[in-house]
Amino acid sequence: MTSSLPKTVFITGATGFIGSHIARRYLTAGHRVEALHRPERGYGMLADVADQITWHEGDILDIPSLEAAIRSEMDVVHAAAVVSFTPKDRVQMEKINVEGTANVVNVCLKAGVRKLGYVSSVAALGRPSAKGPKSTSPIIITEKQKWEDSPNNSQYAKTKYRAELEVWRGVAEGLNAVMVNPSVVLGVGDWTRSSLQLIKYAYDEKRFYPEGLINYVDVLDVVEALYRLMEHDHSAEPDAARRYILNAGTIPYKDLLHKLATVLGKRPPSVRVPPALTRVLWPLEAVRSWATGKAPLITRETARSASSRYQYDGRRIEQVIGLQYRPLSETLRRVADAFGTPVNRS
Repeated sequence: MTSSLPKTVFITGATGFIGSHIARRYLTAGHRVEALHRPERGYGMLADVADQITWHEGDILDIPSLEAAIRSEMDVVHAAAVVSFTPKDRVQMEKINVEGTANVVNVCLKAGVRKLGYVSSVAALGRPSAKGPKSTSPIIITEKQKWEDSPNNSQYAKTKYRAELEVWRGVAEGLNAVMVNPSVVLGVGDWTRSSLQLIKYAYDEKRFYPEGLINYVDVLDVVEALYRLMEHDHSAEPDAARRYILNAGTIPYKDLLHKLATVLGKRPPSVRVPPALTRVLWPLEAVRSWATGKAPLITRETARSASSRYQYDGRRIEQVIGLQYRPLSETLRRVADAFGTPVNRS
């Protein structure tokens, strides 16, 4: 299944959290890595291996820079995205997540690349509204979930869904592609951004926790799944089967924050925030954000998400490529060890 010959992989979003781990996985395997890069942004989490990567100046909104970088013999991994639940970022999310993905797909089609691997999100599957009487049982979502309009879908989710439509369009036009839909990704990275803010939240000994459920997966499992899927033969599968939910488990927010606080040697949160209270808090936080110019700590979308009860079924990837998810305890220990250095806590 896996070729022993070195290959060239081109990665968008390589300096980010997931993208940097993907780049390292390919470098470790002895493959040539090329990546898109804006010099003013630096090399992010790849600064120590930047000299091992061929960098192309540009971004996914600049089609000529994509055309100059992407070649027929390449694999392409598209990991660039904006993750935000703040209203002011909606225009940027639309451009990067949707328009940028359309650009990547179009250039890959034109170049005739070997394969495209797209890093999507479970958010792109949508969060359907509960049917019938309210229940404490979580709503189970699989790869077969059909998108449906719902107030539970964030703007981020909508942009990732529309980005997926661009990938499926490419597949219909002959592009060989595979897609992964990770849940909340945990690992070592920038503790001030995206899902990793949970680690900083626990470290800072915040008192409050929401009552909803959280789905999680280790970034190393996301990378390994995508790496293997790029070599997997999908010819016998229908196009719609070329997507895989990546989710190692589902637990209450309270339990995850308690486990995080424990490995970090901190006091765990102890005050439950019911949904009714979050509906009061987010408008107040919006006013504070407007007055101070600082990003809101809670928005309408994050308040709704933190109180939700959805469970993503990530077992199919285990059956297809034999991936075994890392236990949460291993992930949290690695995170705690990396978080211990002062520079990483800033």
